[in-house]
Amino acid sequence: MKLRLYRGLLDLLSPPVCAACAGPIAMREWVFCGACEPLIDRACPRARLDLDACMFGGPLRDAIHRLKYRGQSELGAGLAQWLLEPALELAGEVDLVTAVPLHARRLRERGFNQSVLLARPVARALEVPLVPRLLRRVRGATAQVGRGREARARSLHGAFMASPRAEGMRVLVVDDVRTTGATLDEARRALGHAAAVYTLALARADDVDPDDQMN
Repeated sequence: MKLRLYRGLLDLLSPPVCAACAGPIAMREWVFCGACEPLIDRACPRARLDLDACMFGGPLRDAIHRLKYRGQSELGAGLAQWLLEPALELAGEVDLVTAVPLHARRLRERGFNQSVLLARPVARALEVPLVPRLLRRVRGATAQVGRGREARARSLHGAFMASPRAEGMRVLVVDDVRTTGATLDEARRALGHAAAVYTLALARADDVDPDDQMN
């Protein structure tokens, strides 16, 4: 009862808006308006170890940019709801959840890691711990726009270090956008001492190169 009253008060003081077009939406728990949500395409499964929720583009692209580049961290929990369906395919097969880390400089600039915000509801749904610092970024990223898979992989080699806590564990790594897959592949390489490594991205960009793949 108190939670409903609190949300009602929030809606009066700050009416909820669509994460893509900023138009009004009916409830704070929703992320997209009725016009934008039908434009989001679910991703077709490709590999059991590497899951994606949606295709990058349209309203979802706009929402991810608002989250990452306009500081709208409040969008993270709502966007994470799109990850729950593919994540639950791994129920009982994952011991812990982590997220692709940001370099310390980028984290200071942004103030939050968008992938951690996405990973938190996933861990809760799978009923396993979220371990945000399982991976650490030890080398800053360079711009990836226009680079092919091999070039991206070379630029990312050795970018991550993993905690010993991953040894023997079945780990799910969450990220916001998968383009060539080089970032998540490097995360998997760093977690070589884990028993299994699954990856899950909010959006897959098969034919579109996101404006910025520096995380």
